Amino acid sequence: MKKKLNIALMGSGFMGKAHSYAWTLVNKFFDVDYEPVLKVNFGTDEELTREFAEKWGWEEISTNWEEVINRDDIDIVDIVTPTYIHKDMAVAAAKAGKHIFCEKPCAVTYDQTREMAEAADKAGVVNYLNHNYRRVPAVAFAKQMIEEGKLGTIYHWRGVYLQDWVMDPNFPLTWHFKKDLAGGGPLFDLSSHAIDLARYLIGEVKAVTAVNKTFIEERPLPGQRAATFSAGGEVNSEKGKVEVEDASFMIAEFENGALGSFESSRFAAGRKNYNTFEVYGSKGALTFNFERMNELQYLNLDDPADEQGYKTILVTNMTHPYAGAWWAAGHVIGYENTFVHAMADFLKAVEKNETIEPNFHDGEKIIRTLEAAALSSEEKRRVEVSEIK
Repeated sequence: MKKKLNIALMGSGFMGKAHSYAWTLVNKFFDVDYEPVLKVNFGTDEELTREFAEKWGWEEISTNWEEVINRDDIDIVDIVTPTYIHKDMAVAAAKAGKHIFCEKPCAVTYDQTREMAEAADKAGVVNYLNHNYRRVPAVAFAKQMIEEGKLGTIYHWRGVYLQDWVMDPNFPLTWHFKKDLAGGGPLFDLSSHAIDLARYLIGEVKAVTAVNKTFIEERPLPGQRAATFSAGGEVNSEKGKVEVEDASFMIAEFENGALGSFESSRFAAGRKNYNTFEVYGSKGALTFNFERMNELQYLNLDDPADEQGYKTILVTNMTHPYAGAWWAAGHVIGYENTFVHAMADFLKAVEKNETIEPNFHDGEKIIRTLEAAALSSEEKRRVEVSEIK
């Protein structure tokens, strides 16, 4: 019989759905020794929290997160709250001896990420930062191909992450537009994913040159229950200042000599979740588009000149990373499955008391790079990541 581990989900909403789904399915598709129990869901709105818990199968609810984290019967704290509360919850969970599964971005400042990492290290708890795109089978297979030398020497990277959900000037001033609550706009929200993928596939970023831009500088104050992607509530005639960027473009220099570019925007009309990357090397190239997440485009320069071109690899074979746990070859999977992959890897790390990546130390490096980009845009100069102390 598998040992049961009690989960406390801190938050709900969009990410709460994805996490609840994954905790429910992980044991059904992956061979892990632990059985997650959906024990308690924390939320600030008791009515909404109760509705969410009943729908997704959480046994209890609470409106007191400190009390939840310090309960003796909680084994894992899963943080899906807005970014500004990540640090407080993660540090408290580490001090309480709980393993931590945390949504990205890690925190709103580099200093906060260091505090999180130090607390987790001191407590000896497994900590995971959920940049789930690493666990798309096609992305994990791209990593495998790069490590096998299929691309040769890597010359450059291009990462693009575009959305359009705040283009309406009447979209309210939710927490996403406040620097002390979000850290940044798409620079933190979207480029944090792209930086994580670049570190995973290419290596560490050495220096950046960035330009950030805010297109709409004031927005209506939010109504009750305003949330990500759908504001909700009544339109407020009073306005407040937008404190983060709406778009961020940056050039990056990697420590291994490669060059890179990163584009992130919430003002890309028609783009809902356009997350793509391109990797170019001396022997070939790879491109990926999350909107076609089961496919990887590969160019092999060893092919005869008159046969060269990008070919599509359908990454659904039983031999591909993660894919073998699901369906027969050729049967595609979706966004939600990446969370199941993350939960499976996390539970295996807990079982063996091993480090899992990305973790809070990776979060440190990501946020440090993003702060370097913010400084570059502000001071209009090239910034070494090491300048961020």
